[in-house]
Amino acid sequence: MAKSKIITFSVFTLILYLSALAIAIAGRVAVPLLQFQDKPSFLTPTFSRIYDTSMYGTLQLNNGLAHTPQMGWNSWNYFACDINETVIKETADALISTGLADLGYVYVNIDDCWSLPTRNSEGQLVPDPKTFPSGIKALADYIHGKGLKLGIYSDAGVFTCQVRPGSIYHESDDAKLFASWDLDYLKYDNCYNLGIPPKERYPPMREALNATGRTIFYSICEWGVDDPALWAGKVGNSWRSTDDINDTWASMTTIADLNDKWASYAGPGGWNDPDMLEVGNGGMSYQEYRAHFSIWALMKAPLLIGCDVRNMTAETYEILSNEEVIAINQDSLGVQGRKVNVSGTDGVYQVWAGPLSGHRLAVALWNRGSTAKTITAKWEALGLQSSISVSVRDLWQHKLVTESAVSSFGALVDAHDCHLYLFTPQPESLRNVL
Repeated sequence: MAKSKIITFSVFTLILYLSALAIAIAGRVAVPLLQFQDKPSFLTPTFSRIYDTSMYGTLQLNNGLAHTPQMGWNSWNYFACDINETVIKETADALISTGLADLGYVYVNIDDCWSLPTRNSEGQLVPDPKTFPSGIKALADYIHGKGLKLGIYSDAGVFTCQVRPGSIYHESDDAKLFASWDLDYLKYDNCYNLGIPPKERYPPMREALNATGRTIFYSICEWGVDDPALWAGKVGNSWRSTDDINDTWASMTTIADLNDKWASYAGPGGWNDPDMLEVGNGGMSYQEYRAHFSIWALMKAPLLIGCDVRNMTAETYEILSNEEVIAINQDSLGVQGRKVNVSGTDGVYQVWAGPLSGHRLAVALWNRGSTAKTITAKWEALGLQSSISVSVRDLWQHKLVTESAVSSFGALVDAHDCHLYLFTPQPESLRNVL
């Protein structure tokens, strides 16, 4: 590949670069996140193609939420329908006592099965008095008293997936009810949808939520059926890009690949959602869960814990509380990381990467094969000039691996494991390419 003519890396260039990024992020205007007048000289001409964000901004919902992917907890993956207000309160307490809330896990989201099977005589949803005897408003008050946010679940159909009343044709009344309960988040599912296209069923709830005057995060759970990345940015703050995850390696890897397709559409204000985290639920190994969390963080996926945080193992807590990995997910640049190189039979040895603020890169070496393998990230695949020197920090080992990697970097990765690194171009190297 031919190298571009190296341009002068000046303070003026840096100012232009950062200013363009700041405008794109803070204002969420309709320009690609990585569109700027002059690129730093250590980037190759292919950098913006590798990390394409050309579809970001064209449809973004600007309601002031989701500057970074949402973080929190959801009841479904572990509890399914076996939920009650005690579980929700104890989960909130655990998020506080473990320090997870301080790391950003602030949404406590109730999934399906919270309501009675039918509406009341006034046509309103009613919390099940056996499981939520104090009501949702009292629960919201408790959650807010902890400094957290409460979310709830409904469906863009006549029933929820567990055959409770859905919200289609009741959007205005239900949105007003949710707002009266001081809710902060709505997950809106796709069951029993009468065959009506999602593009017709999801906007009415957006309008109803906006009309309440309360700022409510709108999470579209359309399962990726009608390619929501193409249209949901003007409707919700996140959109499910895939079918439901389950607690297996096969499910997790398949969903990661499906979500990767839509990387260029995500950014501050609206995120691709490959479903909730399974970390800690027992179906995968420690290495597989570490890979799961690494790739979700890199993809700027919502980090919604799906295990019982009241009873986490030390390994589960270690994964979910890794501040350096969370920082990748919550980075202000907001560019979804993606798969940039594959090798081996069936492409099982993979390099994933994504640009971060401050000219840095997050790089994952992911071994989806059955034996340990040295996986190498070449600068060309990352969009870096081959002569650039970078420091490499291991975000799971929490240590600097090298201060001066040039041209490529590789590591031995165990089967089904993933190493996640922070690449930072070195100032001395920048001067050498001028």
